[in-house]
Amino acid sequence: MRKKEGFKEEKSVILPRGILKELKENELINALMVTDIGYYPKAENHYRKRKGSSQHILIYCIDGEGWVEIDNKRQVIKKNEYIIISAFTPHRYGANNRNPWSIYWIHFTGDKSHIFVNHPNEKVEIDLSANSRFRDRILLFEEIYNNLEMGYSKDNLEYANICLWHMLGSLRYLSQFRKIKEIHSPNRIAKSIAYMRGHLNEKLSLETLAAHVGLSVAQYCSLFKKKTSRSPLDYLTHLKIQKACGLLDFSDLKINEIAKQVGYTDPFYFTRVFSKVMGLSPKKYRNTIKG
Repeated sequence: MRKKEGFKEEKSVILPRGILKELKENELINALMVTDIGYYPKAENHYRKRKGSSQHILIYCIDGEGWVEIDNKRQVIKKNEYIIISAFTPHRYGANNRNPWSIYWIHFTGDKSHIFVNHPNEKVEIDLSANSRFRDRILLFEEIYNNLEMGYSKDNLEYANICLWHMLGSLRYLSQFRKIKEIHSPNRIAKSIAYMRGHLNEKLSLETLAAHVGLSVAQYCSLFKKKTSRSPLDYLTHLKIQKACGLLDFSDLKINEIAKQVGYTDPFYFTRVFSKVMGLSPKKYRNTIKG
């Protein structure tokens, strides 16, 4: 027996056509918007076949196992894996007979929705770690679902769809979504950045930074660039200039004094670095009206 829906404790919201028309005319959310959302727990005999949907479809498995078939290629989807099926892509999917999946699913569309279809039609595994934030992602789903379930007021619709940006972003930008946990974990790069921030008044070398986290310079530079997309010294420079901006904004310190506070003994060199990063000199920055 195959079933489209009808699972114990399932839940779903399908937005009416009239509401979708309103969303398309709402400039705040028409770039990315949910059209259908649901949760199927232990979805025994679950099966769907489509010639293609006009929306993108996110299937996020939190337990059990299922499969998705696209272009005669079947992919097994297990716990902590997801797939985004691109709009207008013919597909089939269903639950494993012996160990049926539990899935959260969202249909979404919008002028910019394609940007969030990373790895289209290919399953993606979310690796298990102390920083995974699986529960936080489910809470984002619940935020979307609960607001839509409460009705289609303008505020409910706007808030739910703004949450959709965050939820899909948590999948596309997995590393960034986990950073709040990494700050409090033994992650070496997070530890290194914390060390930088605590020693901005010093001239730190790559050797010092690498030794602090127990890596060789080559290992450290490679890992740092992979995690942040910047070299360690470039990242450090931006932290120093960030602090210098704060001192220029909120203190009466002279520029040469601020230079020392962020590890530059030569105020002229500090001015050159500051100007390169910020696009204007420290003096002009201080005199710029902000806020």
